[in-house]
Amino acid sequence: MERLDLMGWDTAGLDIADGFDALAYFRQGTSQYDLIVHAAASAPHRVAIDSQPQHFARNLQLDSAMFEWAVRTGQGRVLYLSSSAAYPIRYQLRPGLLEPLYEEMVDLDDADEPDAVYGWAKLTGERLAAEARKAGLPVTVVRPFSGYGEDQSTDFPFRAILDRVIRREDPLTVWGTGTQVRDWIHIDDVVSGMLAVAESGTTEPVNLCTGVGTTMSELAQLAAQVAGYSPTIETLPDKPAGVDYRIGDPTRFHGIYTPKVTLEQGVIRALRV
Repeated sequence: MERLDLMGWDTAGLDIADGFDALAYFRQGTSQYDLIVHAAASAPHRVAIDSQPQHFARNLQLDSAMFEWAVRTGQGRVLYLSSSAAYPIRYQLRPGLLEPLYEEMVDLDDADEPDAVYGWAKLTGERLAAEARKAGLPVTVVRPFSGYGEDQSTDFPFRAILDRVIRREDPLTVWGTGTQVRDWIHIDDVVSGMLAVAESGTTEPVNLCTGVGTTMSELAQLAAQVAGYSPTIETLPDKPAGVDYRIGDPTRFHGIYTPKVTLEQGVIRALRV
């Protein structure tokens, strides 16, 4: 919302943390908006994805209520934040294909197993988006990969690792084997990218990604290097780690927007906070 404010838009936001329940608003709100950015989700982090399936129903409620409201009230355009978790996990495990994930790998008419119940929720949201589009609602679907930023919660791996680096822990721990590969994209590029995709008017889903893969151990080593120390990297294979390999094909996205913040620049910014 801050980015839209800076662009001169008149904005209104709903955040449960501020006491505003989006689900309640979707039941009774009648205001008209040019753009709806639907990012509401319940606990979309790794621990919740792996061990807290109760969030599945809440996320389905949020998505279905939003699309019903947007169609019923004739909203201008919906920007729906899906997720890279919607991609079939068979492309992301060893042994497996282990290649960049391109948008056509998700087939809404013949869905393959995504990443846990959170992935199923996002697939269902994309199906709702497709049906809302048939009903005349303009909808843009984006699939963010591993977004990160300076003020991110420690429920997410980037901030958790950076906080350990700030404390100069040695050994420096990483959940999982440390070989899990992720496509890290800074929140500034997520926001700018998704708004550019919405402005393009495309009806195709678009990855929000860089196309560059970095392992968890490499992220930890980079952060420690930037911080100026050389700890031993210790992996914790018994902790939740997710799939082995998740990199997006950036072709469609980079035809609209090119990410500006490198991972090293993002680490430097986060360590200054």
